Order: sequence, then C-alpha cells, then structure tokens
Amino acid sequence: MATPVIMPRQGQSVESCILTEWYKEVGDKVAPGDLLFAYETDKAAFEEEAQSEGMLLARFYGAGDEVPVLINVAVIGAEGESVDEFKPEGMSDEEVTPVEPAVEDAKDLPVAISDAGQNVAAQPVAAASVQENGKAAISPRAKKLAREKRIVVENLIGTGPGGRIIERDILAEIKNGKRLTPLAQKKVEEEGLFVPEEGKTPYGKITSKDLVETSHAPQVSLQSASSGAYTDIPLSNVRKIIAAAMHNSLQNSAQLTHHLSANASRMMQLRKEVKKRMAEGYAYNITLNDMVCYAVIKALKEYPEANAQFLDGKTRQFKKVNMGLAVDTDRGLLVPALLNADDYSLPGLSSQLKDLVETSREGKVSPDLLAPEAASFTVSNLGNYGVEMFTPVINLPQVAILGVNTIIQRPTTLADGSFGFQPFIGLSLTYDHRAIDGGPATQFLAEIKNQVEKLSSELL
Repeated sequence: MATPVIMPRQGQSVESCILTEWYKEVGDKVAPGDLLFAYETDKAAFEEEAQSEGMLLARFYGAGDEVPVLINVAVIGAEGESVDEFKPEGMSDEEVTPVEPAVEDAKDLPVAISDAGQNVAAQPVAAASVQENGKAAISPRAKKLAREKRIVVENLIGTGPGGRIIERDILAEIKNGKRLTPLAQKKVEEEGLFVPEEGKTPYGKITSKDLVETSHAPQVSLQSASSGAYTDIPLSNVRKIIAAAMHNSLQNSAQLTHHLSANASRMMQLRKEVKKRMAEGYAYNITLNDMVCYAVIKALKEYPEANAQFLDGKTRQFKKVNMGLAVDTDRGLLVPALLNADDYSLPGLSSQLKDLVETSREGKVSPDLLAPEAASFTVSNLGNYGVEMFTPVINLPQVAILGVNTIIQRPTTLADGSFGFQPFIGLSLTYDHRAIDGGPATQFLAEIKNQVEKLSSELL
C-alpha cells in the first residue's frame, strides 16, 4: 500500500520549510532509514529518513521549493500504484514528478528533427538549472502562481538552489513587484513580447504599451563574465534570512548605541581561580563571556524595561530573563535563547550556555529557540576577535542588545591613589529609542558595569 512522506514540523513556530536537496530519484528503491531529502527552517538544517519500504513513486516538490509543514512531499509504494490521492490540494498532474521508464542508451531515445531536417536523437532533459531554454529556471508551483498573478519573472533573481525561482520569490514579487495587465500578459504569451528592465519604474502596473519585442531585450555581455575579474557567489537561504532580518531591524526601529568600559580586574582574577579549581577537578569551565552574561542578567532584574520586546506600539516586559546568545556557526549567525536564564547560578548558567552553543553549531537546536520572539535580550560577544568597539544590531522585537568587546589595558587611578594600567572590557549597548529613553538605557549599562566589577569567587 502506498505511503505518503510528509514535511515534518520542526518547532511550533515553523509553518514552512525549504526543501534543499533530494537524495532519492523517482523510481529508486527505498528502505526504512534511507535518507530521502534535506530541508531547512529559518536557521536549522535537517534530513528526513524513509519510514517504509518500496519505490519512490512520485515527488510533489523540487529542490528549492518552500513547502508547508505536514504536507505530502512524496509517495513510497509498489510500482504501478496510484499517487493521485496523496497529491497536495490544488496541485496539477504537470507539477508531479512521476515514475518514468529509464533510458538505456541513445538508440532508445525519441527521434527529433533538427533545423537542417536531419533525424537526431533527442537528449534527456537535464535537471533544473539556472537557465531553462534561455530563461531563468523556475519551479512548477512558482510558474503557476506567476501566471495566475501576472508577475514578470524575466528579471527575478531566484532564491532557490542555483538561482532557481521558487514560490516564495513570486510571493515577494506580488507584494511589491511588476504586475502585467491582462492584455499585457496575453501579448507576452502569444506574441513573445518582453518587459524591458531599463527605463521603467521598478514597481507598478505594466501595460501592453510598455512591452518591446524580444530582439530589443538587453543582451548579457559574456566578455565581462568570463574575464575572471570577479566571482558571483549566490547567497544561501540562511544568509538571505539573516540579511532580511538585519535590514528589517535597522529600517523599522530607532536604534542608538552607548559605549562604556568596565574594570575587568576582578573578572580576570575569577577566571584564574576557575582554571586553578579545574586542575583540582572543578567541573565548570566558566568563561569571561559566561561572567558577562551573568552580570547582564543581574542588571536586567534591576532594569526590567530593557528585558522587553516592542510589539504593535506597546512594550512587553518579561518577568523572567530569556537570554539570547549570538553564536557563529558554519551556516551563519544563530541567536538561540536560554529560557529562564535568571534561574541559574553562575556555574549552572555556564553549563547551559555551553550546551546551547554546541547544539547550535551541530544544527540540533530547536527552531523555537531561534525565533527572535524567544529571547527577551541578546548578548553578542566579539571580544575574542579583538574588536574594541562595535554597534550591534537589535534582534527585533527585542528592545536592546549588548555588544561585548575585547579587554585592553588602560591608564587609570589605582586604589592607593597612584597612576597605573588596568584591564577594561568594552560594553556597547544598542537600544530601541521607541521603547527606552537615553537616561534609563545609560543607567542600565552602568548597572552592567557595576555587576561586572562585583564578580567574585563566592559565585563559584
């Protein structure tokens, strides 16, 4: 009996996933445990295994398609079984990749007629690539949606593998892209007219008067592309999501950054104490970043207006501290949240943060913890890279983020009144001026400084 393969839900906040790669072709034999396809959420990647044995009878989505969760993506069963009952609602037969007979050699290929009138063996159709018949590659679902909504696709840059145009590209273009009038759509399809890229407004209605003949379409210069002067590297899905989030943050909030330094003498002494105890069997490798996060949590309890999110014109203050931690991974910057971080001692916080970093880098962190709404405040540490000062970008809808800088020696007045050098750690607080005024933000930053300078071995 045929069995459907569904797109799993990875986290309650995940509504759709990007199907990134198929490991099995239609017609392949499949056994339980075989890898079928890879997919990713906003920032985490996964692989789906087969749960049943048989043949992969059909695939309903291709690599690069955005697939709603809990929707059938394929069917496994016995050869010859029908897959019609498993097709996603509204999907036509043309959009389904069915089982096709294998082509053994050139003599079995269908015969085509060349321009010269000679018989030539037709070649098998290649997998989706950046160009299809001289046009941008586009998934069946995206092509159907573009035709229904009269969206111009010629100059779209796809976000699917290899630049393939997928459904989400069309949805984005519907929101602010060029739309053809019904008459213009008809002329494009029947007369092969073209929508010129230059000399037109980037958005808005395109009428039949705006169209030109295909011969007038701009030509791509191969000389510059083959000169070797540059390399075009397409953005990964994760990179595009990060870029969109950063742009949205800067465009839709009133961000301001204050910089302050804290004397790190006691913090560095505490770190030496940790190393000494570890040599004697102490179980917690508490780092300087762990100490800063602990100080931030203490300060947030004193200034809850920073432990908040700005939503729909109002500020939502949290009673518990859900600490977001910026983590650099092979797939890009992730910001997982440690829920109820204020419940932990310094050693407990250190242990929890290390687990969070490890699962993030392994791609095993829950997507729910990666949602910006999961954290109430974020810490981003660039001190290990030697950065002395930077402006962190707020992870909306949070109202603030702390940037931690490197420790440098600075001249200062010592306790005995003499003049000397002391280690100082830079703290950069970016806050949303819509939710917090400069005075409270400065007081909060000063409290972080105060907590850093109060750290002692009693916390171990």
